[in-house]
Amino acid sequence: MGNFDHKDLDWHLLHILLTVLQETNVTRAADRLGLTQSTVSHALKKLRLIFGDPLFVRSGKGIVPTERARSLRDPVTAILDSIKQLSDARPFDPRDAPLEFVIAANDATRDLLFPRLMLDAAQEQIDLRLSFIPSGLPSTKLLNDARCDLIVTPMPPDGPDIIQSKLFEGEMHCYYDATQRDPPRNWDAYRTDRHIAVRFADGRASSELVAHVDSAPIKPPVLTVTNFGSLVPFIKGSTLLATALNHTGLGPLKELDHAPLPFSTDPVSVFLVWHRRDSTDPAHRWLHDRIRQSARALKLQN
Repeated sequence: MGNFDHKDLDWHLLHILLTVLQETNVTRAADRLGLTQSTVSHALKKLRLIFGDPLFVRSGKGIVPTERARSLRDPVTAILDSIKQLSDARPFDPRDAPLEFVIAANDATRDLLFPRLMLDAAQEQIDLRLSFIPSGLPSTKLLNDARCDLIVTPMPPDGPDIIQSKLFEGEMHCYYDATQRDPPRNWDAYRTDRHIAVRFADGRASSELVAHVDSAPIKPPVLTVTNFGSLVPFIKGSTLLATALNHTGLGPLKELDHAPLPFSTDPVSVFLVWHRRDSTDPAHRWLHDRIRQSARALKLQN
């Protein structure tokens, strides 16, 4: 610590340190930062000299942070958030510079909301650049570690720095091919039907949003896929049944017939979820407004 000089630190170095702490892997950190491995390694070498500590040590095929590095995580996060807030009151025009966001969403909400948003932005000559990652059952880590800027999900994570805002509400429907079958008539017919389900990488299934009306279990699906768009080719020409939000029929499932579930269930809300540090950022507020506009245009909001 005797060699520590705070003037040697800058935002770039701290951002690299925090990303390596989050990834515990130089290669993944470099990919996420859009830098070469040698650039990240050189930054870590400089950080080690500044802090007088190894910061990371090899363990098997990866690296683990030292106690000193772990102790830096919260204060470095706070410093970076504070630096970011300095620019939040800046004059903002979405046409001034490219707007880049990473959004966690499943393909149902992605294909429903964002094509129109992108078209509108292009017509207004706004250089909007969106990257999507799967949301599955999202965790607070996605936002706390800045792996994404925004989550769109019916299953919002809960945390002290996480903000949720309801985007729209819908109901669960049966999706099927009307040339091959009718929708189920009642709960017993539904639970014993031949289902196809969307199962996300974390193991959760989209059908879990359906509340059981009694203790009788739903028959396990005969087929599972990883996204909603994959339901269509399997259902077309078959008697398979899928369950998804009614609004999905405006997006990836628009080729299928659908009907309300033959029993009473609670409505399902879809939320926008973001980290508190982005609440005052004008670019983030602009994106939230545009997503809401897209939902209103589709008549998803009252």
